[in-house]
Amino acid sequence: MKKQMVWLLAFMMIGTSFGARGLARAAEGDQAGVTAAADQFYTALNALFTGDPEPMKAVWSHADDVTYMGPDGRFQKGWAAVLATWEEQAAKKLGGKVLPEDVQMTVGQDMAVASCIEVGENVGPDGKVEKVSIRATNTFRKEDGQWKMIGHHTDLLPYLAKSTENQ
Repeated sequence: MKKQMVWLLAFMMIGTSFGARGLARAAEGDQAGVTAAADQFYTALNALFTGDPEPMKAVWSHADDVTYMGPDGRFQKGWAAVLATWEEQAAKKLGGKVLPEDVQMTVGQDMAVASCIEVGENVGPDGKVEKVSIRATNTFRKEDGQWKMIGHHTDLLPYLAKSTENQ
C-alpha cells in the first residue's frame, strides 16, 4: 500500500510539474498575444490619423459591452457607437503619430489590461501641430483564441474636447 501511495504521489508531482510548465508557456503566449494586440491597436490608431478607420475594425471586439472614453471626453458604449466615433475621428485626418511608452501590462487567462502614456503629435482642428502626452488604459479580452480590445480610456486633450462641444 505504501509503495502505491509513493508512486501515486510521484506521478502527481510529475503531472503537476508538467502542468505548471504548460501554464507558464501559456502565460508567455498570452503576454505575447496581448502585446501583439496592443501593437496592432497603435498601428490602427495611426492609420486612423491618415483617414483610414478599417484597421480599427480588426483590432476591436464587436460586442455590445465594449467601451471607449477617448481624448474628446465622450463615453461610447457598444461596438456600433465605438465604431461611429472611430469613423468620425478618421474623417478629421488628425495626422501625426502616437505611440505607447512606459507600458505596464497585466495578463490573465481571458482578460488583460495595459496602461501606458500615449506620446506623439496630431494636427488640431485649427491646423496647429499639437503635442500628445496622455495616460491611457487598454483592456483586452480573449475571444475565439484572439486578443481583442474591449476598452480604451484616455485623458482629455483640450483641442479635441473643444472640437466636440458643438456636436
